[in-house]
Amino acid sequence: MLGLRNMPETNRQIVLAAVPAGMPKESDFRLVESSVPHPGAGEVVIRTIYLSVDPYMRGRMTGQTTYARGVQVGEVMPGGVVGEVVESNDPRMAKGDIVSAILGWQDYAVAPVKSLRKVDPNQAPITTALYVLGMPGLTAYFGLLEICRPQPGETVVISGAAGAVGSIVGQIAHIKRCRTVGIAGSNEKVRFICRELGFDTGFNYKETDNYEAKLKELCPNGIDIYFDNVGGPITDAAMRLINTRARVAVCGQISQYNAEKPDVGPRWFGQLIVRQAKAEGFLVFQFADHYDEALRQLSTWLREKRLKYREDVVDGLENAPRAFIGMMAGDNIGKRLVKVAERSYSGQPGTVGEEVRVG
Repeated sequence: MLGLRNMPETNRQIVLAAVPAGMPKESDFRLVESSVPHPGAGEVVIRTIYLSVDPYMRGRMTGQTTYARGVQVGEVMPGGVVGEVVESNDPRMAKGDIVSAILGWQDYAVAPVKSLRKVDPNQAPITTALYVLGMPGLTAYFGLLEICRPQPGETVVISGAAGAVGSIVGQIAHIKRCRTVGIAGSNEKVRFICRELGFDTGFNYKETDNYEAKLKELCPNGIDIYFDNVGGPITDAAMRLINTRARVAVCGQISQYNAEKPDVGPRWFGQLIVRQAKAEGFLVFQFADHYDEALRQLSTWLREKRLKYREDVVDGLENAPRAFIGMMAGDNIGKRLVKVAERSYSGQPGTVGEEVRVG
């Protein structure tokens, strides 16, 4: 075994305490303690430094299996983690290595080496493994470039534009010389995407009475690509304005995740016939064979400062439920993370990109 066991014996974990009804509450989660795990053959113990909170977690809290297994009451909440190896039982990983994987809301986790992605802290800040160079960045990359295939001069509309995925989608669309229109939930968010990320324009849906009229104003030539992160009335409005051969990427439906009954809105599928358009739902995992090439391109854009990012960091594992609930309510700009611990083995951190730490 590589490295001596020299760590606390207690592992804090956040488990699901109850299946939420509507918007989750802090009482739906519980902080428990267990023993720090020991690695088996080919496994390592990872100490969490940062963990990610993401909208998809709400669907898993129903306990029902869809594309991922539902979380049962009493189980550790799942989630992406970037952490450091503190104990290794595999020569391919050494103490102090930085890795990323789905390890859950806890201080320590054990995992097989083959399930981990090694992170180079000299390439970029390690938090980017959960954002620009992680699942959100890959989702934006493949959702826009593979599902929608943007062409120069096209109009791209993005809902949830100031969030982790939407903020990257808009910047990639800008790189591809498209006109980018963002929809977000505050004036501050609209200023952020336009002034800092390079969106051409945008609007605050919470201060807009008529979404369709506003989109007509901002998209006088119609919508060629709609990247949907929210669903609901915003999507209904956007679908009325799609152009011939438009492409719609259905990435998320966050406005519907807390609904206790299905939300029935306008039936817009006829628009796909009239406009000879396509709407396609996708999961980032379907592109797993192409992650490496996507990460190389995202890394290049990040290094060239063509991609910028903002992180909203909440301190403390015990505050993960509050961080998650706030993210679901839209009170973050950019990627919301929870900082669980400091790095024990300090190398030289990466310095590329643009980071704003808030929270």
